[in-house]
Amino acid sequence: MQFRNLGRSGLRVSLVGLGCNNFGGRIDLDATRKVVDAAIEHGITLFDTADIYGEKGGSETTLGQVLGARRKDIVLASKFGMKMFHGGEGGSRRYIMSAVEESLQRLQTDWIDLYQFHKPDPLTPIDETLRAMEDLVTQGKVRYIGCSNMVAWQVADAQWTARDRGLSGFASAQDEYSLLKRGAEQDLIPAIAHYGMGLLPYFPLANGALTGKYKRGAAMPEGARLTKLPERAGQIFSEDNWRKIEGLTAFAEQRGHSLVELAFSWLAAQPVVSSVIAGATKPEQIAANVKAADWALTAEDLAEIDRITGAA
Repeated sequence: MQFRNLGRSGLRVSLVGLGCNNFGGRIDLDATRKVVDAAIEHGITLFDTADIYGEKGGSETTLGQVLGARRKDIVLASKFGMKMFHGGEGGSRRYIMSAVEESLQRLQTDWIDLYQFHKPDPLTPIDETLRAMEDLVTQGKVRYIGCSNMVAWQVADAQWTARDRGLSGFASAQDEYSLLKRGAEQDLIPAIAHYGMGLLPYFPLANGALTGKYKRGAAMPEGARLTKLPERAGQIFSEDNWRKIEGLTAFAEQRGHSLVELAFSWLAAQPVVSSVIAGATKPEQIAANVKAADWALTAEDLAEIDRITGAA
């Protein structure tokens, strides 16, 4: 396993991280334990969850139960800000102070290594959110702070505000980024790079479209993620994306690799990426994800990928 700093911060994270959104809902406690065991065994240290994952905070609760004494050996990341089952949401000081206590209790820990603002709150000034998060760092309940789902100008505004107020600012940004979803390169990634933040891309396999299990003109595979989400599948499997998928598949196979390996290794080759967040429901998926990031792409490879995906 490779390790990188989270942006300019001193926090070291595994190049492949474990997305814990399946815990406490899609899979049960025993299955979660097997996935967590496999992740730790394969060197994964970054575990990314959120208060809204699972049923009624189930992901945090389950993760807290499964980690036990191993909690001190991993980098535990969680998020707040989206609407919870009890109705709370946002980035106000009042909400943040209650949200972190609930997460700490569910996770059975005294601190969260990376606490992320899950989405912007138009009703709360960003300086109020940042000051409240800074207070959590001062209190030792949080080590580093990050953001998620912000556009470039919001990232710039938050980081400028942090500097102006003498606050720590965000160490990372978590956003959708993949071979099929490269819009972040236009404005967001330049902003993240400028401010020395680490990018934590989610949906690295484009909701499963880059797994290789979907074929143009063939029946959707039974039980697959996008088979259960026909509306989302309709959005992803456009004519343009089919062309990209087929071109990328051929590129990978010609070099003795799979489409999944290409998807992970391409993200790993991006300088701004600190860790690739990927979910799993089975231990074997952990091994595959870790192995997938090992392919070292050359400059020529990256240029050809840009041509295939229309980013050249």
